[in-house]
Amino acid sequence: MSVPNVVVHRDADMLAKAVAARVITRLVDAQSAKGSASLVLTGGTVGIATLAQIAASPARDAVDWRRLDIWWGDERFLPSGDPERNETGARKALLDHVDLDPERVHVMRGPDSGMTAEESAEAYTEELRRAARPEDHGPAPSFDVLLLGMGPDAHIASLFPEMPALHDTRPAVAVHGSPKPPPTRISLSLPVIQGANEVWVVAAGQDKAGAVRLALSEAGPVQVPAAGARGRRRTLFLLDRAAAAKIPASLGRISSP
Repeated sequence: MSVPNVVVHRDADMLAKAVAARVITRLVDAQSAKGSASLVLTGGTVGIATLAQIAASPARDAVDWRRLDIWWGDERFLPSGDPERNETGARKALLDHVDLDPERVHVMRGPDSGMTAEESAEAYTEELRRAARPEDHGPAPSFDVLLLGMGPDAHIASLFPEMPALHDTRPAVAVHGSPKPPPTRISLSLPVIQGANEVWVVAAGQDKAGAVRLALSEAGPVQVPAAGARGRRRTLFLLDRAAAAKIPASLGRISSP
């Protein structure tokens, strides 16, 4: 796993714009190198704001959207179209505004599919396995970029501190009893997150400062899931100044004046 690099931006708005620019550049580079690219989305305020900034960017058309696979790191187990679903927010902010191949938008299905949460996780696991290539060396693709938000409790995706899902090695898992509503969710497992080529943790706000400090410490991922947010080749913690307030000044590179 890679060692995290920390980049600090002035505020949440600048952070979303900067992450959007990074995403566009990375997808273009991946498509130039191998013909296609893969991106794992996250929800949350900054995650959705980033997608809106991608949609608004004049550079967005540099991406060949038809040659992009879209995945999710987690999803609330709610019916399609529910405003609380990460998918719903992503479609409104970006996906409905670009020319995607519908077959390459990999949605975690909700209860309106007729599946239980466990069946939905199993279906996503199978979808991940079908998409994995021999060079991925695992049961899921080595995503070009996997975006993660982070909660004040240091949870990532729907992997919450000291919950059973953190010990689950299946590619996608059902989560019950989430401390954050709704209680039932689907999440990528930690091994799949760590199998991504690049993992970018995006966090803004003073309430995230303590979690950021722990995530960049020697804490274990069972107690501090964000401490396990590491990519194979690259790990970025992309923060605003408030979220970076409790880390040593030597650790973060200030990017925005």
